[in-house]
Amino acid sequence: MSDFIKIAKELVEVEIEALKGLESTLESKAFSDAVDLIFQCKERLVITGMGKSGIIGNKIAATLSSTGTPTICLHPAEALHGDLGVVREGDVVLALSNSGETEEIISLLPSIKLFGNKLISITSNIDSTLSKESDAPIVYKIDKEGCPLNLAPMASTTVSLVLGDALSAVLMKRKNFQARDFARFHPKGSLGRRLLTRVKDLMCSDLPCLTSDKTMKDAIELMISTNMGAVLIQDDDLLGIISDGDVKRVLNENSSFMEISVLDAMTKTPITVKPDQMAEEALRIMEDRSKLITILPVVEDKKVVGMIRLHDILQAKIG
Repeated sequence: MSDFIKIAKELVEVEIEALKGLESTLESKAFSDAVDLIFQCKERLVITGMGKSGIIGNKIAATLSSTGTPTICLHPAEALHGDLGVVREGDVVLALSNSGETEEIISLLPSIKLFGNKLISITSNIDSTLSKESDAPIVYKIDKEGCPLNLAPMASTTVSLVLGDALSAVLMKRKNFQARDFARFHPKGSLGRRLLTRVKDLMCSDLPCLTSDKTMKDAIELMISTNMGAVLIQDDDLLGIISDGDVKRVLNENSSFMEISVLDAMTKTPITVKPDQMAEEALRIMEDRSKLITILPVVEDKKVVGMIRLHDILQAKIG
């Protein structure tokens, strides 16, 4: 094994051991208090940290914001020069500092106390100034960073990041945060498309319809001109649907199929969906059967209001 690989593996082992040591931290009163403070917060969580801790804070803030806990980041140095104005009454502050003695963070504490904001901290030193001044001092223990010089923050930043994820996970559960809520905050992601797109968003409302007195010749001509792959048969109500598959079936059964009544060729009582159903559900209806369905009538109050095709659902990257 090369020395380089050995160094890398040693680092990973150090970080794994540091994470294993979090069990007592997660079971501490401070962790529970931190969850309660954030859960009960009527405003926002404000995360602050200097250097690498600030970068970790940004990731924690992003995770919390996307999972139902409004969170902003505040650079401690900029805060001391006017940006403290973003802190509102009722905000909860979460400060990250491995030593608990970061000068810029400590300089913020009098203002945070003056404003009356609750303070949560994540540090490795329970006797630090930051821990002692906190309402919920979350403390972790690491034996070493894992850096070959034991100087660069490595294990400490990993542990802080995981603690942030742990807070996020617990808060999601307490807030009953669901996949649909997650999708609301990710409308352009694949999950957002899957959970937010409804049949009415993809259906075609310019319907290829024929009355019951028409023939297959009329149906084929309309099918070709509209390029929909199906024709609806309806008088007042929907009677049936003629799809590409129905055309092939009738063609195999009867050489003079052009004069056959649409009533004899159509699929009676076709499977339908409603406009407000999720497009993903329509896709399941099409696929979860022995013979694939490629188009569904969309019905509301017993009236056909559209058609949705398998092609349109897949093109929208649903499923």
